[in-house]
Amino acid sequence: MLSDSFSVTPSTAAMLTRPLGATDLTVSEIGFGCASWWGMRAFAESEALALVHAALDRGVTFFDTGAVYSRGEAEPRLGRALKGRDMSRVVVATKAGTRFVDGRIVRDMSPAAIEASAIDSLRRLGLETLPLLQLHGPGLEELTVDFVGELQGLKARGIVRALGLNSFDPAVIERAIGLAGIDVVMVDYNVLRPERAPLVARAAAAGKGVLAGMALAMGHTGLQALKIRRPRDIWYVLRALKNHRADIAKGARLAFLNRLPEMTGPQAALAYVLADANVSCAVVGTTRMPHLIENLAASGLVLPPGVADRIARAQAE
Repeated sequence: MLSDSFSVTPSTAAMLTRPLGATDLTVSEIGFGCASWWGMRAFAESEALALVHAALDRGVTFFDTGAVYSRGEAEPRLGRALKGRDMSRVVVATKAGTRFVDGRIVRDMSPAAIEASAIDSLRRLGLETLPLLQLHGPGLEELTVDFVGELQGLKARGIVRALGLNSFDPAVIERAIGLAGIDVVMVDYNVLRPERAPLVARAAAAGKGVLAGMALAMGHTGLQALKIRRPRDIWYVLRALKNHRADIAKGARLAFLNRLPEMTGPQAALAYVLADANVSCAVVGTTRMPHLIENLAASGLVLPPGVADRIARAQAE
Protein backbone atom coordinates (compact mmCIF):
# COMPACT_ATOMS: atom_id res chain seq x y z
CA MET A 1 0.00 0.00 0.00
CA LEU A 2 1.29 3.44 -0.91
CA SER A 3 1.99 5.77 1.97
CA ASP A 4 1.10 9.45 2.20
CA SER A 5 4.82 10.26 2.03
CA PHE A 6 5.17 8.72 -1.43
CA SER A 7 7.42 10.97 -3.51
CA VAL A 8 6.21 12.57 -6.75
CA THR A 9 8.22 11.75 -9.87
CA PRO A 10 7.28 11.97 -13.55
CA SER A 11 5.40 8.88 -14.73
CA THR A 12 6.93 6.67 -17.40
CA ALA A 13 3.73 4.74 -18.09
CA ALA A 14 1.50 6.17 -20.80
CA MET A 15 -2.05 7.06 -19.89
CA LEU A 16 -4.39 5.41 -22.38
CA THR A 17 -7.09 7.44 -24.11
CA ARG A 18 -10.55 6.67 -25.46
CA PRO A 19 -13.00 8.50 -27.73
CA LEU A 20 -15.80 10.34 -25.95
CA GLY A 21 -18.63 8.67 -27.82
CA ALA A 22 -19.45 10.18 -31.20
CA THR A 23 -18.08 13.62 -30.24
CA ASP A 24 -14.78 14.80 -31.69
CA LEU A 25 -13.26 14.70 -28.20
CA THR A 26 -10.72 12.19 -26.90
CA VAL A 27 -10.20 11.74 -23.17
CA SER A 28 -7.82 9.95 -20.84
CA GLU A 29 -9.42 6.70 -19.69
CA ILE A 30 -9.01 7.87 -16.10
CA GLY A 31 -10.21 11.37 -15.27
CA PHE A 32 -9.82 13.55 -12.19
CA GLY A 33 -12.90 14.69 -10.29
CA CYS A 34 -12.54 18.20 -8.87
CA ALA A 35 -15.22 18.28 -6.19
CA SER A 36 -15.99 17.59 -2.54
CA TRP A 37 -13.14 18.22 -0.11
CA TRP A 38 -10.69 18.95 -2.95
CA GLY A 39 -12.45 22.24 -3.64
CA MET A 40 -13.13 23.31 -0.07
CA ARG A 41 -11.27 26.30 1.36
CA ALA A 42 -10.30 24.13 4.31
CA PHE A 43 -8.16 22.04 1.93
CA ALA A 44 -4.93 23.85 1.15
CA GLU A 45 -4.89 25.49 -2.27
CA SER A 46 -1.28 24.45 -2.82
CA GLU A 47 -2.16 20.78 -2.32
CA ALA A 48 -5.24 21.00 -4.52
CA LEU A 49 -3.33 22.60 -7.38
CA ALA A 50 -0.45 20.13 -7.01
CA LEU A 51 -2.88 17.25 -7.53
CA VAL A 52 -4.17 18.75 -10.79
CA HIS A 53 -0.64 19.41 -12.01
CA ALA A 54 0.45 15.87 -11.16
CA ALA A 55 -2.57 14.49 -13.01
CA LEU A 56 -1.74 16.59 -16.08
CA ASP A 57 1.89 15.47 -15.96
CA ARG A 58 0.72 11.83 -15.91
CA GLY A 59 -1.46 12.18 -18.99
CA VAL A 60 -4.87 12.98 -17.50
CA THR A 61 -6.83 15.07 -20.00
CA PHE A 62 -10.32 14.87 -18.46
CA PHE A 63 -11.29 16.98 -15.46
CA ASP A 64 -14.82 16.92 -14.06
CA THR A 65 -16.30 19.62 -11.85
CA GLY A 66 -19.52 21.54 -11.31
CA ALA A 67 -20.82 25.01 -10.53
CA VAL A 68 -22.28 23.82 -7.22
CA TYR A 69 -19.39 21.61 -6.15
CA SER A 70 -17.49 22.38 -2.95
CA ARG A 71 -19.97 25.12 -2.05
CA GLY A 72 -19.19 26.85 -5.35
CA GLU A 73 -15.42 26.84 -4.80
CA ALA A 74 -14.40 23.93 -7.08
CA GLU A 75 -14.73 25.66 -10.45
CA PRO A 76 -12.61 28.74 -9.66
CA ARG A 77 -10.01 26.54 -7.97
CA LEU A 78 -9.77 24.32 -11.05
CA GLY A 79 -9.46 27.43 -13.20
CA ARG A 80 -6.50 28.57 -11.12
CA ALA A 81 -4.93 25.11 -11.34
CA LEU A 82 -5.17 25.04 -15.14
CA LYS A 83 -3.95 28.59 -15.69
CA GLY A 84 -0.81 28.64 -17.81
CA ARG A 85 -0.99 24.93 -18.67
CA ASP A 86 -1.19 23.47 -22.18
CA MET A 87 -4.94 23.06 -22.71
CA SER A 88 -4.82 21.77 -26.29
CA ARG A 89 -5.80 18.22 -25.26
CA VAL A 90 -7.59 18.94 -21.99
CA VAL A 91 -11.33 18.32 -21.73
CA VAL A 92 -12.95 20.17 -18.84
CA ALA A 93 -16.47 19.07 -17.96
CA THR A 94 -18.66 21.11 -15.67
CA LYS A 95 -22.31 20.97 -14.66
CA ALA A 96 -25.24 23.36 -14.75
CA GLY A 97 -28.75 23.36 -13.35
CA THR A 98 -27.68 23.72 -9.72
CA ARG A 99 -25.76 26.50 -7.99
CA PHE A 100 -24.75 27.39 -4.45
CA VAL A 101 -26.45 30.52 -3.15
CA ASP A 102 -26.43 31.87 0.42
CA GLY A 103 -25.42 28.57 1.95
CA ARG A 104 -27.84 26.34 0.05
CA ILE A 105 -28.17 24.56 -3.26
CA VAL A 106 -30.59 26.20 -5.69
CA ARG A 107 -31.92 24.15 -8.61
CA ASP A 108 -32.98 25.72 -11.92
CA MET A 109 -33.09 23.70 -15.15
CA SER A 110 -34.55 26.44 -17.33
CA PRO A 111 -32.63 27.05 -20.57
CA ALA A 112 -31.92 30.63 -19.48
CA ALA A 113 -30.41 29.43 -16.19
CA ILE A 114 -28.34 26.77 -17.97
CA GLU A 115 -26.94 29.38 -20.36
CA ALA A 116 -26.17 31.83 -17.56
CA SER A 117 -24.46 29.08 -15.58
CA ALA A 118 -22.36 28.06 -18.60
CA ILE A 119 -21.20 31.63 -19.18
CA ASP A 120 -20.30 32.01 -15.50
CA SER A 121 -18.40 28.71 -15.66
CA LEU A 122 -16.35 29.97 -18.59
CA ARG A 123 -15.24 32.93 -16.50
CA ARG A 124 -14.49 30.87 -13.39
CA LEU A 125 -12.57 28.23 -15.34
CA GLY A 126 -10.71 30.70 -17.55
CA LEU A 127 -11.93 29.08 -20.77
CA GLU A 128 -13.28 30.44 -24.03
CA THR A 129 -15.40 27.34 -24.71
CA LEU A 130 -16.63 24.57 -22.40
CA PRO A 131 -15.60 21.22 -23.88
CA LEU A 132 -18.48 19.52 -22.06
CA LEU A 133 -21.44 20.94 -20.20
CA GLN A 134 -23.54 18.45 -18.25
CA LEU A 135 -27.01 18.94 -16.83
CA HIS A 136 -26.71 18.21 -13.12
CA GLY A 137 -29.39 15.70 -12.17
CA PRO A 138 -32.24 16.71 -14.49
CA GLY A 139 -35.68 15.29 -13.80
CA LEU A 140 -37.25 12.84 -16.21
CA GLU A 141 -40.06 15.25 -16.99
CA GLU A 142 -37.56 18.00 -17.88
CA LEU A 143 -35.77 16.00 -20.56
CA THR A 144 -37.97 16.82 -23.51
CA VAL A 145 -36.98 17.15 -27.15
CA ASP A 146 -37.85 20.86 -27.07
CA PHE A 147 -35.79 21.48 -23.92
CA VAL A 148 -32.69 19.76 -25.31
CA GLY A 149 -33.28 21.50 -28.64
CA GLU A 150 -33.11 24.91 -26.99
CA LEU A 151 -29.78 24.02 -25.45
CA GLN A 152 -28.26 23.23 -28.86
CA GLY A 153 -27.90 26.97 -29.31
CA LEU A 154 -25.05 26.84 -26.82
CA LYS A 155 -23.13 24.70 -29.30
CA ALA A 156 -24.01 26.91 -32.26
CA ARG A 157 -22.70 29.96 -30.41
CA GLY A 158 -19.46 28.25 -29.36
CA ILE A 159 -20.23 28.34 -25.66
CA VAL A 160 -19.99 24.53 -25.41
CA ARG A 161 -18.68 21.79 -27.68
CA ALA A 162 -20.65 18.88 -26.25
CA LEU A 163 -23.74 18.55 -24.09
CA GLY A 164 -24.35 15.81 -21.55
CA LEU A 165 -25.99 15.02 -18.27
CA ASN A 166 -25.13 13.49 -14.93
CA SER A 167 -27.72 11.28 -13.24
CA PHE A 168 -27.76 8.18 -11.09
CA ASP A 169 -31.38 7.50 -12.06
CA PRO A 170 -31.44 4.78 -14.74
CA ALA A 171 -34.74 6.11 -16.13
CA VAL A 172 -33.14 9.50 -16.79
CA ILE A 173 -30.19 7.88 -18.55
CA GLU A 174 -32.59 5.79 -20.66
CA ARG A 175 -34.38 8.99 -21.72
CA ALA A 176 -31.05 10.64 -22.55
CA ILE A 177 -30.06 7.71 -24.75
CA GLY A 178 -33.02 8.49 -26.99
CA LEU A 179 -32.25 12.21 -27.29
CA ALA A 180 -30.05 13.09 -30.24
CA GLY A 181 -28.89 16.35 -28.64
CA ILE A 182 -27.32 14.63 -25.63
CA ASP A 183 -23.73 13.63 -26.42
CA VAL A 184 -22.50 12.27 -23.09
CA VAL A 185 -23.96 10.60 -20.00
CA MET A 186 -22.39 10.16 -16.57
CA VAL A 187 -23.68 7.19 -14.59
CA ASP A 188 -22.72 5.58 -11.27
CA TYR A 189 -20.90 2.56 -12.68
CA ASN A 190 -18.53 0.61 -10.46
CA VAL A 191 -17.90 -2.80 -8.92
CA LEU A 192 -20.94 -2.29 -6.65
CA ARG A 193 -23.19 -1.38 -9.60
CA PRO A 194 -22.86 -4.25 -12.12
CA GLU A 195 -26.52 -3.74 -13.07
CA ARG A 196 -25.48 -0.56 -14.87
CA ALA A 197 -23.55 -2.49 -17.55
CA PRO A 198 -26.53 -3.03 -19.93
CA LEU A 199 -27.46 0.65 -19.61
CA VAL A 200 -23.88 1.66 -20.38
CA ALA A 201 -23.90 -0.63 -23.43
CA ARG A 202 -27.11 0.91 -24.77
CA ALA A 203 -25.72 4.41 -24.30
CA ALA A 204 -22.51 3.56 -26.14
CA ALA A 205 -24.46 1.87 -28.95
CA ALA A 206 -26.38 5.12 -29.38
CA GLY A 207 -23.12 7.02 -29.80
CA LYS A 208 -23.06 8.56 -26.34
CA GLY A 209 -19.83 9.06 -24.48
CA VAL A 210 -20.08 7.27 -21.13
CA LEU A 211 -18.43 8.62 -18.00
CA ALA A 212 -18.24 6.26 -15.03
CA GLY A 213 -18.87 8.31 -11.92
CA MET A 214 -18.03 6.86 -8.50
CA ALA A 215 -15.64 4.55 -10.33
CA LEU A 216 -13.82 3.63 -7.11
CA ALA A 217 -17.10 2.62 -5.45
CA MET A 218 -16.40 5.38 -2.90
CA GLY A 219 -13.62 3.23 -1.43
CA HIS A 220 -16.14 0.86 0.12
CA THR A 221 -14.29 -2.29 -1.01
CA GLY A 222 -11.50 -1.14 1.29
CA LEU A 223 -13.91 -0.04 4.01
CA GLN A 224 -12.48 3.47 3.72
CA ALA A 225 -15.62 4.92 5.31
CA LEU A 226 -14.55 3.34 8.60
CA LYS A 227 -10.99 4.68 8.54
CA ILE A 228 -10.13 8.07 9.97
CA ARG A 229 -6.50 9.15 9.57
CA ARG A 230 -6.82 12.90 9.25
CA PRO A 231 -9.47 15.49 10.16
CA ARG A 232 -10.56 15.72 6.52
CA ASP A 233 -11.62 12.03 6.67
CA ILE A 234 -14.41 12.87 9.10
CA TRP A 235 -16.21 14.76 6.30
CA TYR A 236 -16.12 11.71 4.02
CA VAL A 237 -17.09 9.29 6.80
CA LEU A 238 -20.16 11.31 7.76
CA ARG A 239 -21.23 11.58 4.11
CA ALA A 240 -20.80 7.84 3.58
CA LEU A 241 -22.77 6.92 6.70
CA LYS A 242 -25.55 9.30 5.66
CA ASN A 243 -25.85 8.33 1.98
CA HIS A 244 -24.16 4.99 1.36
CA ARG A 245 -24.69 2.60 4.26
CA ALA A 246 -25.90 -0.21 1.99
CA ASP A 247 -22.82 0.21 -0.20
CA ILE A 248 -20.54 -0.16 2.81
CA ALA A 249 -22.02 -3.62 3.41
CA LYS A 250 -21.71 -4.55 -0.26
CA GLY A 251 -18.13 -3.40 -0.30
CA ALA A 252 -17.21 -5.72 2.55
CA ARG A 253 -18.00 -8.69 0.29
CA LEU A 254 -15.44 -7.42 -2.20
CA ALA A 255 -12.70 -6.74 0.33
CA PHE A 256 -10.59 -9.49 -1.27
CA LEU A 257 -9.72 -7.00 -4.04
CA ASN A 258 -7.39 -5.34 -1.55
CA ARG A 259 -5.42 -8.56 -1.09
CA LEU A 260 -4.50 -9.21 -4.72
CA PRO A 261 -0.72 -9.52 -5.18
CA GLU A 262 -0.81 -7.97 -8.68
CA MET A 263 -2.50 -4.67 -7.89
CA THR A 264 -4.08 -2.61 -5.14
CA GLY A 265 -7.78 -2.58 -4.33
CA PRO A 266 -8.45 0.80 -5.98
CA GLN A 267 -6.55 -0.31 -9.07
CA ALA A 268 -8.65 -3.49 -9.23
CA ALA A 269 -11.83 -1.44 -8.92
CA LEU A 270 -10.72 0.75 -11.82
CA ALA A 271 -9.61 -2.23 -13.90
CA TYR A 272 -13.11 -3.67 -13.45
CA VAL A 273 -14.76 -0.53 -14.82
CA LEU A 274 -12.26 -0.02 -17.63
CA ALA A 275 -12.62 -3.63 -18.76
CA ASP A 276 -15.91 -2.40 -20.22
CA ALA A 277 -15.00 -0.95 -23.61
CA ASN A 278 -18.24 1.04 -23.59
CA VAL A 279 -16.82 3.32 -20.89
CA SER A 280 -15.03 6.40 -22.19
CA CYS A 281 -13.56 7.51 -18.88
CA ALA A 282 -13.57 6.46 -15.23
CA VAL A 283 -13.62 9.53 -12.99
CA VAL A 284 -11.87 9.46 -9.62
CA GLY A 285 -11.31 12.06 -6.96
CA THR A 286 -8.79 12.27 -4.14
CA THR A 287 -7.03 14.73 -1.86
CA ARG A 288 -3.93 12.58 -1.39
CA MET A 289 -1.05 12.53 -3.84
CA PRO A 290 -0.16 8.86 -3.21
CA HIS A 291 -3.76 7.85 -3.95
CA LEU A 292 -3.76 9.88 -7.17
CA ILE A 293 -0.56 8.23 -8.38
CA GLU A 294 -1.89 4.80 -7.40
CA ASN A 295 -5.16 5.39 -9.23
CA LEU A 296 -3.58 6.69 -12.43
CA ALA A 297 -1.25 3.69 -12.55
CA ALA A 298 -4.37 1.58 -13.18
CA SER A 299 -4.51 2.74 -16.79
CA GLY A 300 -4.03 -0.33 -18.96
CA LEU A 301 -4.20 -2.81 -16.08
CA VAL A 302 -6.17 -6.04 -16.57
CA LEU A 303 -7.75 -8.03 -13.76
CA PRO A 304 -5.80 -11.22 -13.01
CA PRO A 305 -7.30 -14.52 -14.24
CA GLY A 306 -10.26 -15.66 -12.19
CA VAL A 307 -10.78 -12.35 -10.40
CA ALA A 308 -13.66 -11.23 -12.63
CA ASP A 309 -15.49 -14.49 -11.86
CA ARG A 310 -14.85 -14.05 -8.16
CA ILE A 311 -16.23 -10.50 -8.36
CA ALA A 312 -19.35 -11.76 -10.12
CA ARG A 313 -19.94 -14.33 -7.41
CA ALA A 314 -19.59 -11.71 -4.68
CA GLN A 315 -21.94 -9.37 -6.54
CA ALA A 316 -24.56 -12.11 -6.76
CA GLU A 317 -24.57 -12.82 -3.03
